[in-house]
Amino acid sequence: MTLEMVFVAAMIVLMLISLLFEVARADFLVFLFLVIFLLSGVITTEQALSGFSNEGMLTVLLLFIVAGAIQKHGIIENFIYRILGETKSMRGSMVKLLPPISLVSAFLNNTPIVVTLTPILRNWARNNGYAPSKVLIPLSYATILGGTITLIGTSTNLIVHGLLINAGVEGFSFFTLSVVGLPIAIVGLIYILTIGYKLLPDNLGAEDTIRKEAKEFLAEARIQDSFEHIDETILTASRNSFEGVYIIEIIREDGGRVEPVGASTYIRKGDHIIFSASLNRIAIIEKLKGISLETGTDKSLDVLQNENHHLVEAVISHNSSLVGKTIRDSEFRSTHDAGVIAVHRNNQRINSRVGDIILKPGDTLLLLADDEFVQRHQHSQDFYVVYTVNPPEQLKQNNLKGFLALGLLLVMILSVTLGFLSMFEAMLIAVILLVVTRLINWREILNYIQFDVLLLIASAFAIGAAMTASGLAQFLAENMLAIAQPLGIIGVVFIIYIATNIFTELITNSAAAVLMFPIAFEMADQLNVDYMGFIVTIAVAASCSFITPIGYQTNLIVYGPGGYKFSDYIKIGAPLVLLTMVTTSIIVYIVWF
Repeated sequence: MTLEMVFVAAMIVLMLISLLFEVARADFLVFLFLVIFLLSGVITTEQALSGFSNEGMLTVLLLFIVAGAIQKHGIIENFIYRILGETKSMRGSMVKLLPPISLVSAFLNNTPIVVTLTPILRNWARNNGYAPSKVLIPLSYATILGGTITLIGTSTNLIVHGLLINAGVEGFSFFTLSVVGLPIAIVGLIYILTIGYKLLPDNLGAEDTIRKEAKEFLAEARIQDSFEHIDETILTASRNSFEGVYIIEIIREDGGRVEPVGASTYIRKGDHIIFSASLNRIAIIEKLKGISLETGTDKSLDVLQNENHHLVEAVISHNSSLVGKTIRDSEFRSTHDAGVIAVHRNNQRINSRVGDIILKPGDTLLLLADDEFVQRHQHSQDFYVVYTVNPPEQLKQNNLKGFLALGLLLVMILSVTLGFLSMFEAMLIAVILLVVTRLINWREILNYIQFDVLLLIASAFAIGAAMTASGLAQFLAENMLAIAQPLGIIGVVFIIYIATNIFTELITNSAAAVLMFPIAFEMADQLNVDYMGFIVTIAVAASCSFITPIGYQTNLIVYGPGGYKFSDYIKIGAPLVLLTMVTTSIIVYIVWF
């Protein structure tokens, strides 16, 4: 190995460790290492910027907009409501539900599908006496499997397509991946509906668990005449009487409500202060002069709700700016205009002081928020909003616009399939027509685009370029071939799948695909075989993240609402990974070798 290869290898290992331990946001970390490789001379300026003008990356940007336009008008929700209304049986409903969900996810972004359907399916399960955990992992897995069927099924497919074009060879056609994606979707759904279903736990969701336990941690303090901090601010009182307490809401003597409560909010005589604290802290407050404490069996979360404020769940995303911060330091109340009542992690409520909890990806926040919260934050990059409300009226009013948007997408797909347009050209025309026909507006476009994902994708191209330019890709390819070649081509396919899948579980699917692409491409060149089989394997393996909640966004979204533990994903996902790996490897070997 040359010194440059050692340097690139060391930097990539450092990047992987940083991603694994979530030192910072994934998009920032990958961009940081792009800068390191550029400044060290490993890659040129042209190579560093190649990802930002890559056709695959730009197509992902346009697809965010098209998918957002379809999601906006509620076609998917209405379709799901019709299916759920036809049967009350959990197994029967899943048989009818999962195949259409996989089909839809073959053409639309998985993340908004899961964000939209999670509250619908959870409420349906509750209302029919089933545990939400029986349906939410299947929802996530079904969308992941469906995403492997077409070129636009996931952003990962388009990234790999863009890498092929960058390499100067032919990319994927619209249905290239269907040869593998459709069979593994069928096999995967059969597993989920049979063996997988039996392995699913009967867990309460995060909100249900917190509701069940909340009486032990919620309290109400009534302020009497003798309280020493009357007409002083919360900040002053927090230094003394209310130290270590997270104040959720203040109910004035005249019935008025103050929520969210800020540091400058004044305490008045007769106030009822609703707060969350540890049991030890509640016991201390109970002894303070001028405070009458009311807690125990007469308190519940429901008393905090009124016509203007409701309980809302939000799941912290991978790329959230809140990760690594305490709730207090993030100034959640003032920034997002909502109070945090409790935090749920790994199917357990965190019993320390709410304000001192350091947030991690996958944490579920139970919030007290106003009616506008969901609308304000439905496209937030910090968290996925999972809420419990009746379906919005627009779902019943804009079916025609929804079908127009869907029809436009299908026409564009047909034009790509017939070879009239490239995928980028088709999606560009689709976005222009959506704007011209006023199915979406420019403000909505900015909300639909996930800029953090685009930065991650664009930066990852440079990491792959550094591996190729330094010779590291060739070195790794030679060593992997030395291990796998005695087993024949199918052994090479297996090792590519395993390596890619390990990366995607530990870091992100996009980064996994970009890291493995130059290695697999070099292996095909050394073996003098068709590169397409190896590259299809990478695209599928990078998407099939089933073993951890952190490997794929949709797994993370259902983590808290389903009340799952980390081990649940391993128990249910490991057999599915084996099934998809074996099925993919056999089909790739038969079709391309």
